[in-house]
Amino acid sequence: MPDIKQLHQQAIRALNQRDFADAHSLCVQIVKQDPFDHDGYFLLAMINLEVGQIAKAIKLIEKANDIAPQAEYFAYLAKCHSLRGESQSVLDATDNAPIEQINKPLTLDTLGVALSRVGQHEKALGYFSKALSLDKHNAHFYYNSGVSSKFAGKFEDARAHFEQAIRIAPDYHQAHFALADLGGVSAENNHISRLQVAAKRTKTVDAAMHIAHALAKEYEGLKDYTSAFDVLENAKSAKLASIGYEFADDAAFFDCVEQTQFKDLGNDYSQADDFVKAGDFAKAGDSSHQPIFVMGMPRSGTTLVERILSNHSEVLSAGELQDFGVAVKELAQTPSPRVLDVETLRKAMQLEPAKIGQRYIQRTQAIVGDSPHFVDKLPFNFFYIGLIRRALPNARIICLLRDPMDTCVGNYRQLFSLNSPYYAYAYNLQNIGRFYNRFHTLVHQWQATGMDNFKLLNYQDLVRNPEANIRDLLTFCGLSWQQECLHVERNQAPVSTASKVQVRQPINQSSIGRWTHYRQHTQALETFFKQQQIPFES
Repeated sequence: MPDIKQLHQQAIRALNQRDFADAHSLCVQIVKQDPFDHDGYFLLAMINLEVGQIAKAIKLIEKANDIAPQAEYFAYLAKCHSLRGESQSVLDATDNAPIEQINKPLTLDTLGVALSRVGQHEKALGYFSKALSLDKHNAHFYYNSGVSSKFAGKFEDARAHFEQAIRIAPDYHQAHFALADLGGVSAENNHISRLQVAAKRTKTVDAAMHIAHALAKEYEGLKDYTSAFDVLENAKSAKLASIGYEFADDAAFFDCVEQTQFKDLGNDYSQADDFVKAGDFAKAGDSSHQPIFVMGMPRSGTTLVERILSNHSEVLSAGELQDFGVAVKELAQTPSPRVLDVETLRKAMQLEPAKIGQRYIQRTQAIVGDSPHFVDKLPFNFFYIGLIRRALPNARIICLLRDPMDTCVGNYRQLFSLNSPYYAYAYNLQNIGRFYNRFHTLVHQWQATGMDNFKLLNYQDLVRNPEANIRDLLTFCGLSWQQECLHVERNQAPVSTASKVQVRQPINQSSIGRWTHYRQHTQALETFFKQQQIPFES
């Protein structure tokens, strides 16, 4: 029988070769021979992490830490919790791995990435900085540091780190896109030739997507909108074909939302039953007044509203929290891999509203503390409006509504997470239009109920007449007028969204009508909205 040292070596080799079955068998032999072998439990955790069994990975890392706590174990524990959006647990794990006690660059980088995933960019930068001081030749470390620098508003640092990552690894497609996303392109200063070369070397659909979006950003900077659209269309068509998405997948979910949250109402949403009225549900939910939910289609102005509100002295920006959806998923206990799906939503309707609200408030406390109010700005929370209403009847719910053409073209131009199933609609302009149409119908149904804690906010109105709309917004949230809310450019909090550059500028109208640059490609979408009687500005 091999000794434990040999089994360890074999398990690591199998894990590196992605032979998870063999690696798992070897690790089981290790812990059977020695139930206190902490590395055996940690290796088992890494196997489970690789196959997406994050909950099992967490338990195994905790077992390893119970036997012999190590910084590396806490780093991967933080990583696991960050993948689940569990901010408090990430911070707890990080606290158990003090930066001054860590001298392994990879461990430092792992902790930095975990912190970055939950919006702790300034804290993450300390870990990245030390990692780079120990290893100046790792492209990933430069890239990760660049990402947190970008979200922290340190754009020149970000630019320098992305360039260094590309110097070390010329085919680093994520770094190419991240650099292009910072803007600053001119005829004399651009990377189009370099990107065209990189495009020819791409070997995967996802790499091609990153390079295409980088090229599109730079073409846009040169006002070459035809070339920008062409590169996006080619890459997105290939991506769509690779995942086998059909809009019917999303349509089924919208149907479920409407069936469960507007049952038996017909078309008269003003006659909504107790589900959408305060009534007994207001008494049944959690009484917290802290949350202000800001939601809407991606690229509709949600980040701008978050920055406006968080400039108020009584409001904290919590970023794009996953906590409401995760709280629902935890309580629903559905086996499906997605946080948000039909099965989970149907089960959620049977849950006690107060338990959802309480779980959500518990999950957010690490971030928001005793702040009188905080903004939870997760765009897709509009799927949960009914559940939020029940679980947190005193919360404010603000839903952004932006011109449909600007919204849809904005979604098409945006590089969303390529591994997320929730953005599959965004690879085709017509699918985006269909998605917007269902969203538009859903939120207007909520508006028709007359809920006193729900506000549909028009983006164009907001940027054209900021003061009047911000005064109204603050009144809706129960907040006093503060002049500082007009000056989002003074808000220095990190921004973890696609709007990290725009929202550091004064409120302006420059994004209105941006879609018209692509008008020669949008005729079918325009026709669709006219058929659906959804007005848009031309």
